[in-house]
Amino acid sequence: MKHPVRLLILTVLLSSSVTILALRLNLIPGFEPRESAQPVLASVPAGQPPLSGDEETNIRVYQQVSPGVVNITRTVLEYDFFFSPIAKEGTGSGCVLDKEGNVLTNYHVIESADSLEVSLPDRTKYHAKVVGVDRQNDLAVIRLIEAPRDRLHPISLGDSSAIKVGQKVLAIGNPLGLQNTLTVGIVSSTGRRIRTQDDDLVDNVIQTDAAINPGNSGGPLLNTAGEMIGINSSIFTIGGGNIGIGFAIPANTIRRVTGELIRNGRVVRPWFGIEGYTLNEELSSALRLPVSSGILVARVYRGSSADNAGIRGANEIALLYNQRFLIGGDIIAEIEGKPVASMDELQLALEARKPGETVRVTVYRGQSKVQKQVPLVEAPRQRRNLL
Repeated sequence: MKHPVRLLILTVLLSSSVTILALRLNLIPGFEPRESAQPVLASVPAGQPPLSGDEETNIRVYQQVSPGVVNITRTVLEYDFFFSPIAKEGTGSGCVLDKEGNVLTNYHVIESADSLEVSLPDRTKYHAKVVGVDRQNDLAVIRLIEAPRDRLHPISLGDSSAIKVGQKVLAIGNPLGLQNTLTVGIVSSTGRRIRTQDDDLVDNVIQTDAAINPGNSGGPLLNTAGEMIGINSSIFTIGGGNIGIGFAIPANTIRRVTGELIRNGRVVRPWFGIEGYTLNEELSSALRLPVSSGILVARVYRGSSADNAGIRGANEIALLYNQRFLIGGDIIAEIEGKPVASMDELQLALEARKPGETVRVTVYRGQSKVQKQVPLVEAPRQRRNLL
């Protein structure tokens, strides 16, 4: 044969074609075709699984409130060694209070700011000015400049006196610059007493385990109705991060303070007008005082509430523990029947009071217990002289 190789190839191809055709048509007895192996993939779901009631609540509250939570950027000008200005920025959160552009935040968020810029959730930005601050409660109100009313979404205030330990809460803020972040938790405790960054005491503070991190300050703590029951203010931390112990200034304090800040630019407080020592067992025993707790009045300011009520300051000097003590003054033990053990507690006892009101003060003069009705006067803008 002239072309044996070509004939062989043709024969092989023909045989292969016949075999494949027979397999396709299942003409070979006892042979069952095997399906080609395919990767087993999960089928595409028709949609998300049904939301739980808790998830629906989270989503509803977030959609309702988050448009009213803003990001605040504070710029502070500092100077280097060569007196060249350096702009340093800090950020925090804020809550829209009304359509006039008033925004609630913490005082420490805007403290010492040379300029303020507020970013709304829709990414529009506006300059802001300070309306008023209350260092004592770490609260401040700022106002957006030329912000359209239709872009502002006020957050409603709830009643912080009605909250219960174990109640679900939600926090919205801008931790670490991550705008409008939602975290959830519970009310861990109520009625806490904490110190602000300016070392003032704040009473009736809400404790929560909802995650609060740097940047959350000034954001709302919410109930499941979407009402602000507090403003997130601080955390207790060991390494600088969240460990589940956060604190919020209560809504009832916010309501009282912000109204005055918007109207007057400041909080008008009564002025008791004394300086004194915090008593303890050791000091009381050394001075032979009738009580071991209270405030030993050292000085009284002229024209103050204490002065007008006839409360007396020291009339002699004693040397104890190598220190001079002004003694012989009255001891303030109670206000309206509640013990007062320090100047901080005296300030707290008068926090919700207004000038013009009268408070009942329990005083020890010598060994005698005296009840005094003390009319409260307004704190002066400038420091008064001591008696």
